Amino acid sequence: MRLELRVCQHCLDGDHGNERRTALLNDMVNCAEQIKEYKDVLDLDAVHIRKVRDDEPGKPAALPVVSATIQNDQIVLNDTQLVAEGQDGNMLVYTNPDDVLTVLAGNLDEISKAVTDDVTVDLSQIGAEIVSQANLGANRGDQEQSQ
Repeated sequence: MRLELRVCQHCLDGDHGNERRTALLNDMVNCAEQIKEYKDVLDLDAVHIRKVRDDEPGKPAALPVVSATIQNDQIVLNDTQLVAEGQDGNMLVYTNPDDVLTVLAGNLDEISKAVTDDVTVDLSQIGAEIVSQANLGANRGDQEQSQ
């Protein structure tokens, strides 16, 4: 099984002036880096993080999937996507930034259940809000106890 996170380097650096997007992309990369460090816990063969710039072709690092949308009657490649390849070879592609962060946070949640190390990633305020609404395993237990 493999994961590949693809993000726009310019958005990551804040060059495009969208602070929310910059915060989310940094959260995604931080989560992916932590997952990469503990990939064996999830039985992942590899975790790739691809940072794409405007002056280069945005080809994937390892998983041959590029998602696209139609904007103003033109096909535009998505500069943010998470591809998860399963053991059966099927690939799931997430292009919505909220979904990407939720999937990555879910992987970290699973890692945290299997190791004694603190694998927590400091998320931005917007990232923390998205993840808190996702009702991941660690959060579910807290909610069940309070009810």
